[in-house]
Amino acid sequence: MATRNRGKEGRDDLLFGDSKMQFKIKEAVTDVSYLLSRGFSEKSSVQLVGHRYRLNARQQKAVQGMSASSSQVTQRKTTTIAANQLKDQTLVIDAFNILIILESFFSGAYIFKGVDNCYRDVSSVHGTYKRVQQTQDVLIAVGDFLKEAQVKEVIWVFDQPVSNSGRMKMLLGELSRKRNYPWQILLEYNPDKMLAESNHIIASSDAWILDRTHHWFNLSGAIIEAYKTQETSTILSPNAAS
Repeated sequence: MATRNRGKEGRDDLLFGDSKMQFKIKEAVTDVSYLLSRGFSEKSSVQLVGHRYRLNARQQKAVQGMSASSSQVTQRKTTTIAANQLKDQTLVIDAFNILIILESFFSGAYIFKGVDNCYRDVSSVHGTYKRVQQTQDVLIAVGDFLKEAQVKEVIWVFDQPVSNSGRMKMLLGELSRKRNYPWQILLEYNPDKMLAESNHIIASSDAWILDRTHHWFNLSGAIIEAYKTQETSTILSPNAAS
C-alpha cells in the first residue's frame, strides 16, 4: 500500500494560508487575467505580476492556474457540459491531470479555483507518477460519480512516457472489474493532442486542452464540490477563500 500523500508542502500555510497573502494572490489573478485579455503572453504576464506582488515560484504557479483571458473564459463556458448531459455519453479523462488534482484535494493540500471555474493544484508529475494513499479513494469517487451519472463509457488516457503509467493501467483495470465500472484504459505518447482532437466529451483542467476541445466536463470540479464539506483542503478562488 502507498504510504505517501500529495498534501501540503512545508511552507504552504505561509504561502497560501495567510489572509493578506490570499488577498495578494487574488489581486495578482485579476492583473494577470487582464494582461492576458489584452494579448500579453502568459509567461511574461505571470512574471511581471509575480514580481510586483513579490510572489515566489510556487505562488506564481497558483496564480497562473487561476488566471485566464476573458475570451478563454467565454470559450470554455460555451463548450462545457453539465453533469445531467453525461447520460449515455463517452467521457475521455485526462488521467494524470484529474488524478493529481483530486489526490491533492483528498490529501488536504491547497486547491485553487480559477476564473474559468476549474480547480487546479500546484503539484506536477515531471515524468514520474507515484501512487499515494488517496489514489484508490479518488478512483472510487470518480467511478461512483460517473456511474450515477449513467455515463456509457469512460476512457482513461495516461501519458505513456510517465513512469508507472503501466501499473496504473493494471490498477484501474482491476478496479473496473471489481466495481463494474465501464472503463477503458489507454496509454498514449501524446495524450494532450488526442484529447484536444477527440469527438467525445473530455474531462480535464489543462488550459491548452480546454482551449481546443469541442466539449468538456469539469469532472474534478464536480468531485470537489461534492466532497468539499468532508475534506480538509483549503480552496482559494478569485473571489473569496473557501
